[in-house]
Amino acid sequence: MGIAFNHVAGASPRSKVSRTGARVPVQQAEFQPLPVDEVLVGDCVASLNSLPAHSVDLIFADPPYNLQLEGTLTRPDNSLVDAVDDAWDKFNSFAEYDAFTRAWLTACRRVLKKNGTLFVIGSYHNIFRVGSSLQDLGYWILNDIVWRKANPMPNFRGRRFTNAHETLIWAAHSADTKNYTFHYEMLKAGNDDVQMRSDWHFPLCTGDERLKDANGQKLHATQKPEALLARVLLAASNPGDVVLDPFFGTGTTGAVAKRLGRHFIGLERDPVYAAAARERIAGIERLSGPAVSAAPAKRTEPRVPFLALVEAGLVTPGEIVTDHSGRHRAVVRADGTLCAGPAVGSIHKIGALVQGFPSCNGWTFWHLERNGALAPLDDLRTTIRAEIAREIARAA
Repeated sequence: MGIAFNHVAGASPRSKVSRTGARVPVQQAEFQPLPVDEVLVGDCVASLNSLPAHSVDLIFADPPYNLQLEGTLTRPDNSLVDAVDDAWDKFNSFAEYDAFTRAWLTACRRVLKKNGTLFVIGSYHNIFRVGSSLQDLGYWILNDIVWRKANPMPNFRGRRFTNAHETLIWAAHSADTKNYTFHYEMLKAGNDDVQMRSDWHFPLCTGDERLKDANGQKLHATQKPEALLARVLLAASNPGDVVLDPFFGTGTTGAVAKRLGRHFIGLERDPVYAAAARERIAGIERLSGPAVSAAPAKRTEPRVPFLALVEAGLVTPGEIVTDHSGRHRAVVRADGTLCAGPAVGSIHKIGALVQGFPSCNGWTFWHLERNGALAPLDDLRTTIRAEIAREIARAA
């Protein structure tokens, strides 16, 4: 499957400034399909450089951590710990690792849409160096997120705290990125109407989810749990979006993307991992539309002023509005304002005034009695918005 990007036939070539100051033509990139739902085998930077610019919506990167392990790691009973000692995680120096990091982050930023975001995960060995490179290259850090592991590996030598977490950095393409995807309301609703925090609690990847080789050993040393990727994709992408993973491994990002109705592009240099990822993803069933469709964000819903509720007869002039405890009261005026004593103003201004606060969301602060119970004004606004939606549907 391919999605075409980045070329208009017959367009004039762009130009750049030469070292002498003169304009010289630059050849426009050829029209090319975006290899969605495919795993590309090869060096990640070379593969990234083959993709069209500004063509992916979200990037999840799980790069080598450069763990700097020296020798074998043993338990107190002298049994060996299956630690990360693969060649792909070894670098000769911090300078070499930093150069590698800057190279793949630069290539990622070129293919990321201007309103796209990137998640990168790491441990204390590398995440601070990655964060510095992100900022140096022009990304804008939005959050750091702590993945707190429910079942971390113990510290067998007893010389340090048990390393029970990893860190994700969430970054926008640049400081100018304002309209990136973030499903705040959806995350809050799924979290029992409590704002989703930046500390996430998931177990390590174990059991049937862990891919094994022919000898029954784990196929990849750092396979991430699908639940972690699901939260990332649900939070920062929409159905139909293209999610890129430059260190695809055994395909967790692709498996979750397919299940949630997203497209993926996987870049992986190890053909064994790539083959395992393809087989894994082929067995994934895509969820139906209603199960994964994004809930509308409040800021994208039609603006409904309080006056519209009065004009629609949902609120009557002269009615008394109160806060949920009944401590504060105000009178609804015919012009859609409230009065509390001598003060007259919007539902927000009067809500702030009676509390002595600088601001207030009047839609959730003020309540009216309906059917023997107090209901926030926002419930009545929802009624208006539902009618608007029905009118749009009838007109379509």
